Amino acid sequence: MSGYLAVFVVVLIFVVIFQIAKASEYVSILKGEKKSREQSNRINGFLMIVFLVLGLIGVWWCHDLLEGRMLGEPASEQGIEIDRLIKITFIITMAVFVATQILLFWFAFKYQEKEGKTAFYFPHNNKLEVIWTVIPAIVLTVLVAFGIRHWLRITSEAPKDAMIVEVTGKQFNWIVRYPGKDGQLGRKNFKNINNEDNPVGQDWADKLNEDDVIAPDLHVVVGKNVKLIIGSRDVVHDVGLPHFRLKMDAVPGIPTTLWFKPLYTTAEMKKRTGNPDFVYELSCDQMCGSGHYSMKANIIVETQEEYDKWLATQPTQYAQAHPADSKDAPPEPAKDSTATAANAADAGKKVALAETAEKH
Repeated sequence: MSGYLAVFVVVLIFVVIFQIAKASEYVSILKGEKKSREQSNRINGFLMIVFLVLGLIGVWWCHDLLEGRMLGEPASEQGIEIDRLIKITFIITMAVFVATQILLFWFAFKYQEKEGKTAFYFPHNNKLEVIWTVIPAIVLTVLVAFGIRHWLRITSEAPKDAMIVEVTGKQFNWIVRYPGKDGQLGRKNFKNINNEDNPVGQDWADKLNEDDVIAPDLHVVVGKNVKLIIGSRDVVHDVGLPHFRLKMDAVPGIPTTLWFKPLYTTAEMKKRTGNPDFVYELSCDQMCGSGHYSMKANIIVETQEEYDKWLATQPTQYAQAHPADSKDAPPEPAKDSTATAANAADAGKKVALAETAEKH
């Protein structure tokens, strides 16, 4: 209801402004161009101040309304630092925005055309040029430097104890591969890709592939560093991890990496957010085709025990591609010894009859 009311108020304001403009037009016809222009300037100057006040109130209201309601608190160590940098950037840019907007609208009101007032010719000032060029350049350089620092950290070599997970994008879903007990992913070749039993092109000649597991969702362990090896089967995608404040392009033929440490399990986040249906989301942040909107996967953050239990229940991709070679393949049914003996006896009789026929 409040949304409809806000829209109604905005429409009403525009109607009022339109009517004032029409009235000014009629007044200009009656009073003459000069007096009409002076009156119009006064009205526009007043409206500038009104727009400034209402605009700043609207900015504050939107910020207060939406703060903390979009993504909530960051759920990774790296996300906390990135959020801090975003807040610092926001404070600086917000201060500049408010100051420049106040000056813009106040000057439009204060220095409107008046009788006997002439404009001051002010073509150049070296001191002002240096101030509004050098200071913003220094501030932006510092912000960019901190941004590069965070970027280099999440894309650098992950700690040695990090778990490794491979994420491959294709139109329009994600394929997630996990190493088995050996902790290493097997070799792969794009020429081996097929949608039936080898979606990422694993090279079955590599023994490391025999215990790798493929799943549709991303499972990670809370409090443990996670290294993602990212790729694509077709076009450029982008691994978006909004709750962890991270993203990385998935480029065909060029593996990319990032690493992070989750802070809260999915169960903990359900309690922290008060949302029993909360899930971490892996989204595609790069327009990749007509089905881009549906390219999502769930991220399950769990304890080490829960992760190990889940992984133990997953069939390996090698077993699914080679059911006959799998240790889990069902044994062949035992042969009936009685039936085998009877078959041998029948075969012997047939041979004896054939020999008798040849003699005659």
